[in-house]
Amino acid sequence: MPDFQTTPELSPERGSTSIDPVSSSVAELRQAMADGRLTATALTRHFLERIEELNPALHAVITVNHDAVAEAAASDDAWESGQPRGPLEGIPVLVKDNVQVAGMPTTAGSPALLPACPPDAFIVSRLRAAGAVILAKANLSEWANFRSTHSSSGWSSLGGQANNPYVLDRSPSGSSSGSAAGVSAGLAPLAVGTETDGSIVSPSSACGVVGVKPTAGLVSRTGIVPLSPVQDTAGPMAKSVADAAAMLSVLAAADPDDPAASALPAHAATDYTQFLDPAALDGARIGVWRGASARADAATKVLLEAAVRTLRSLGAIVTDPVDLPDVEKITVPEFDALYYEFKYGINAYLKYLATVDGGADIPGSLAGLIEFNERNAAWVLCRFGQEIFHAAEATTGNLADPDYLELRGFATRLAVASLETPTAEHRLDAIISLTANPAWLTDYILGDHSVFGASRPAAVSGWPAISVPFGYVRGLPVGVTLVGPRWSEPRLLAIAYAFEQATAARRQPSLLPTLPPPHPRP
Repeated sequence: MPDFQTTPELSPERGSTSIDPVSSSVAELRQAMADGRLTATALTRHFLERIEELNPALHAVITVNHDAVAEAAASDDAWESGQPRGPLEGIPVLVKDNVQVAGMPTTAGSPALLPACPPDAFIVSRLRAAGAVILAKANLSEWANFRSTHSSSGWSSLGGQANNPYVLDRSPSGSSSGSAAGVSAGLAPLAVGTETDGSIVSPSSACGVVGVKPTAGLVSRTGIVPLSPVQDTAGPMAKSVADAAAMLSVLAAADPDDPAASALPAHAATDYTQFLDPAALDGARIGVWRGASARADAATKVLLEAAVRTLRSLGAIVTDPVDLPDVEKITVPEFDALYYEFKYGINAYLKYLATVDGGADIPGSLAGLIEFNERNAAWVLCRFGQEIFHAAEATTGNLADPDYLELRGFATRLAVASLETPTAEHRLDAIISLTANPAWLTDYILGDHSVFGASRPAAVSGWPAISVPFGYVRGLPVGVTLVGPRWSEPRLLAIAYAFEQATAARRQPSLLPTLPPPHPRP
């Protein structure tokens, strides 16, 4: 097995300082290219070689972009001409495989979508315009983890089981599993993830990276395999808040083809790196949501205590605890609404795919997908079933259905009230909690073993959330999540950055095959 923590440094094009692509920030990589000390081609080849070396153990990448080196050469031309196209010129990026990239399959992990080759998603066109190199498509929980009630996060029929780079027999969480594991393992500096409920922040916590779930509507969903027109969003995943802010600055833009993102507030599409302030926690008003991790074990709960002490030491005005009223009531109406939304969205998406190259060869509806899976059960259903598909198919899939409207309205009202109540009462800038429990053992029989997660209120209300690496339990990462009001990304990123800079908590993963047994007590 390769030495996971040792990465070869790139020799500079000129000058005397070597460059470690895995530990370098986006800003450092960009400056090295601007100075002529590094080429995008060398950088891209480095990450392609790292994927070839490590992906057999990680399964974080599902497809490599065969045009990546050519795209990097175009970036080198842009640097050579003195006219870089944007803030990500020459920076390699992983794209989750439910986000369309022209010339590559977009499968959501399912062979049912392999024949179609749709054009770039809106956000991919934004990345290209900013000069990013599309390196590869990232593995994911098949169908964004919305196929089975007993699924294993990170598993897809096409990509296999994505593994946690800290301990390989542990789950990377989902559904942006490959995006999180890939960035954490140093397969790329940046990745695009998507979230409906927890799919950015949870794998970010489990894999020790930063994940930003933006305000619903800040980032376009055009060209992304849909789950929910209400909750779906894409967002950046990176090793640091600064890198995530740089990527969000590119992704955030109005899109006339996405009703939720067609008219952003004037301040929404901006350069978010300008708000990064190491002193942002001085005087910040932070509420502590302890209820999110009430079921955590003692070793995990200790991390929240340490986070609160850190906040106070940095001058934050801490309200501890805050309650989120009726938060436990959100789950049932949310999921019942998601069944309707998934059937509606996937039927419309499959109809759209029928109009693109190869799309005529894919199933034309959710019912067709269910039948495809049954015909290919030895492959597609070898690990777990499609109970969620059946539940969604049993709905009308009609977003004007009164039953659906009641469910969605109830879930949204509960989620918004749960966050607005303490925020208004205590005049909070943000609410902090642990993101999720440490990674569990991958289990194909019982499925995921999630003890707790903090994603639901922000996911259902549309509020932004950022997960930042903070602590470790037996070497497994645990992040903290900061949630703020809609469109508060500038303030939220500033607070997250200040917390990250003060704690410097992230450690490079070790690719351990399994955890060693705990030391016996004397």
